Amino acid sequence: MTSILDTIQQIGQQARRAARLMMRASSAQKAHALRAMADALSEQRAMLKAANQRDFEAANARGLEAALLDRLTLSDRSIDLMIEGLRQIAAMSDPVGELTATKVRPNGMQVAQMRVPLGVIGIIYESRPNVTIDAAALCLKSGNAAILRGGSEALHSNLALGKIVSHGLKAAGLPELAVQVIDTPDRAAVGALITMTEYVDVIIPRGSKSLIKRLDEEARVPMIKHLDGNCHVYVDEFADLSKASDIAFNAKTYRYGVCGAMETLLVHHAIAQPFLPELANKLLKHGVELRGCTRTQALIPKVLAATDEDWATEYLGPILAIRIVDTMPEAIEHIERWGSGHTESIVTTNISNAQQFQREVDSSSVYVNLPTCFADGFEYGLGAEIGISTNRLHARGPVGLEGLTTLKWVLQGDGQTRG
Repeated sequence: MTSILDTIQQIGQQARRAARLMMRASSAQKAHALRAMADALSEQRAMLKAANQRDFEAANARGLEAALLDRLTLSDRSIDLMIEGLRQIAAMSDPVGELTATKVRPNGMQVAQMRVPLGVIGIIYESRPNVTIDAAALCLKSGNAAILRGGSEALHSNLALGKIVSHGLKAAGLPELAVQVIDTPDRAAVGALITMTEYVDVIIPRGSKSLIKRLDEEARVPMIKHLDGNCHVYVDEFADLSKASDIAFNAKTYRYGVCGAMETLLVHHAIAQPFLPELANKLLKHGVELRGCTRTQALIPKVLAATDEDWATEYLGPILAIRIVDTMPEAIEHIERWGSGHTESIVTTNISNAQQFQREVDSSSVYVNLPTCFADGFEYGLGAEIGISTNRLHARGPVGLEGLTTLKWVLQGDGQTRG
């Protein structure tokens, strides 16, 4: 009987062979594969939704929390977004082979860098079946091979989407094994994948803190990590309060389960009285539970007392922490202490404050006058994203095509020798 380790080793070997072939894939082939995948998604919508329903019913019976059920669901809109993402990525310029500006050395030697694929990328994710398509598309376009390991709660959805990916690769004359979906929910498969340094070049995890913690402790393959999104909106004393209300409401309620959802609202004391009660009333009517500092509680009686745990929590649900601060530096200090380095926003009409906030807040994305729920590769024009990296190396923020490539030095000469 074949062991899990043997199975993952075989998948790794197949991925390594496919990666070598993908390095030679033409831009036309890659675009063809992506368009074929988009067409198949549209044609196979009923099949996908049936597979997803099996997963949803099983997850619901297991008592999976609402935010995870939301991430698991393949709605018509989410399928449409996958199709749109595929077509957008197909139309984007191919990063592979791009050259940086060439420098000419004193001896006439030409020095540049060329963008090349990373190789074999292992992607470990939970709940979101759309990651199967996003990851496959980005890895394909950037010339990589991918090994995808989704959560057990989305197994049927992921396998159905994997068939669509294989169809697209085959239609374009590319190796079908360039994207492989691991078909076992056994946790040992993850353990094998993250230590397989001879076949896997990088691991990209998307999931819970417990998953990231496990990978941090066990992985031998380098990782591009997507940590939690404890995101903040700071409403400055110079904010347009009407815009601030719309931004804060959208940042919290657009979708509770996305990593870019606002989890803490910071408000300058000078505008707290005219701003907070009206916004709080709107949020409470929408079903959002509010937890705040003592000054917030004094303004809004229905606010529960916030604890340090609230400042540190990514709720992924209809709960919001609110704190009134005396200065912008105090807001920045709060973000530095409690934030996860994901996405923060300032609402202000003061250009100097906006610039200072963007310069000093050390997160992967920092906005001015925008809700944090724009933290999404599709919204950044990346077509889709593999995740939002809170690392500093090798990629930071939404990881799109360029984040799945690296650079090598390429030099040209005319017979120069080194004396």
